[in-house]
Formats: sequence, structure tokens, C-alpha cells
Amino acid sequence: MANRLHGCPEISRWLTLAAMGLVILDTVWFGGCTRTQKTPAIRPGDPLQRTGDEIVVCGQLFHTAAPVVLWLDPGGYDAYRVERRFAPYDESSWAATTQATKDIKWPNRYNVRESVLSKEQIEQVRAGGWPLPLLQATVDQFVIHYDVCGTSRQCFNILHDHRNLSVHFMLDLDGTIYQTLDLKERAWHAGDANSRSIGIEIANIGAYPVEDNQGTLQQWYQADEKGANRVVLPNWMKESGIRTPNFVARPMRPEAAAGQIQGKMLRMYDLTPQQYDSLVKLTAALCRVFPKIKCDYPRDSSGQLITSKLSDEQIQAYQGLIGHYHLTTNKIDPGPAFQWDLVVNGARKLMTP
Repeated sequence: MANRLHGCPEISRWLTLAAMGLVILDTVWFGGCTRTQKTPAIRPGDPLQRTGDEIVVCGQLFHTAAPVVLWLDPGGYDAYRVERRFAPYDESSWAATTQATKDIKWPNRYNVRESVLSKEQIEQVRAGGWPLPLLQATVDQFVIHYDVCGTSRQCFNILHDHRNLSVHFMLDLDGTIYQTLDLKERAWHAGDANSRSIGIEIANIGAYPVEDNQGTLQQWYQADEKGANRVVLPNWMKESGIRTPNFVARPMRPEAAAGQIQGKMLRMYDLTPQQYDSLVKLTAALCRVFPKIKCDYPRDSSGQLITSKLSDEQIQAYQGLIGHYHLTTNKIDPGPAFQWDLVVNGARKLMTP
């Protein structure tokens, strides 16, 4: 065999590299000719490099082509933690938390997707984890929120440290996606929809009545020297947590957009272009990994976006992208400026072979 290998072009060089432990040679015989395939040698203790765009589903990694920071990464936000993330260290433990606030009632901010599982399936996932096909058969909604916090760092602070809540993803102003839990977990973000859904909180200060001319929007969005609106973080927010150095967040459309949600006329500024770019890519990834999440939004009989809560029967039957306001009458996110068609059409394009 050695003579035959040495008789093939370039094989001698690969044999030398193999002897050095740098590659592994797999030899396949075809009609007396040798075809040698080279694969990298794997050694115990070698690090497995990620590209930085992966999300975690049932312990498996899936690409998004968008910037993703996992709860496992430096600077990530870990919704598995019991202690408060932003409290002083000596005041952050579970015992100290229960003394400091009555709003944090449970150590965990997530649980099992039990309402959509049989007793046998609950025991299966408790004992040995989630098989990906079971999760794919369970999850059929992608719930979109805005966070009314302005940044993902502040969002995690409010959800985790103060409200005893969680969400799978947060999308910051610069387009960075933070994943806080494996998608197999039931995050606490959308009430009755939690067991069948994945949730995302988008950094945006939200929508307000059109007659509110001196309120929150005027504080968070101000014109620069050229008259272009940009996000201005409040002075009390000493750390933004935004990962892109010197990032200036500007809404995709320069002026606030107005529209009706839940029958009320509201006004809000749009997401940043970076947020839309990442959301489109994440949506495409989720719709591919979870075939039951249809790449569409709730429409009426004429094909137009529904801008109020769906009926209970519609919610039960619906599979796809869905706003928080579609699930409950006391919510208005993701608001009137959110461009559903941009997200859906962009994701569909990425999903097309």
C-alpha cells in the first residue's frame, strides 16, 4: 500500500504531514487507483472554535449569519443563574434577594414546556434532555416584543433581577443578538404562549399616544447637528452594554411612525437597520430549524396585518411570527413602526435555495 500511495501525485507530502500528526489520511480504492482524502487531526483537549453567529437548540449549534452572544460567552446574559446579575455581589444571592424584594418569588426564571407535553414526554425531557425532533414538533410561534428598556443590558436587568421573567433572545441597538437560554427551555415572556413559543425582546423604548409631545420619545430620540434623529441614552444609564464601539443608533426611518394598535393611535421610532438585519437572519434560521414556525405574520381575510389581539381560537391555531399584542389586549409591542413585511420577506429570501 505504501508503494501505491507514494506513486500518486502529492501523496508523499501528505504522508509527511500525517507523520507529524497534522492531518489524518483516509485512503479509498477505486479500480486499482488510490484516492486519499485529508481531514484535520483531532486531539483530546483541542478547542472547538465557533464563528460567533451560532444559536443553541437542544445543545446543538445552528448558524444565523448574525452576531450572537450566548449565555456561555464572556459578556453574555445567563438566565440560568439564580442570583441577581446586577446587584452587588454580597447582595446578589438567592437568600439576599428574597430579603431585598418580594417580586422575585422563584429561584428559576424558566421551566419545562409542560403544558404541551404528555406526562411521558415530561419525564423524558426531565430525565434525559430534549430530542430535537420533539422540540421541533412542540414550538410553532416566534413572539416579538420590544423591551421598553432601550438596551439589552437594561432589559436583562429588569427581567431577571426585578421581574422574575426571562426571554430566549434579546436584540440590542447595534444588532447584537443575546441568547440567554437554550431554546428547549420555557422562557417566561408571553403568558399562555410560553410553552409553544420562542421569544425575543428588541431594544426599543416603545410606542406612546400621539398626543404625548413632551414625553419619552423626545427624551430618547434627539436630532444631531445635521438634524438626523439618533438614540440618546439617559444619564442614569451609566453603562449601555452596547458591544460596538462608538455606535450611534439611528432609527431606520428618521421620523416617528404612527399607527393603530389595539384600536389606539400610537407613535414610535423604528428599529435600527442593524436590528432589522439581525432579526431577518435570526427569523430565517428559526423558521428553518423549526418547520412549524411559518415565515409569516397574522393577517386578516384581505391579507393585511392584524393590529389587535387575536381570538383565543385564532391564537390556538396560529403558527408563525406573532406580536405580543396579538396574544393579549394589555400589550402593544412590537408597535406601529415595526416593519413586518421587511422581516418576513427578507427571511423568506434567505430561506430560498
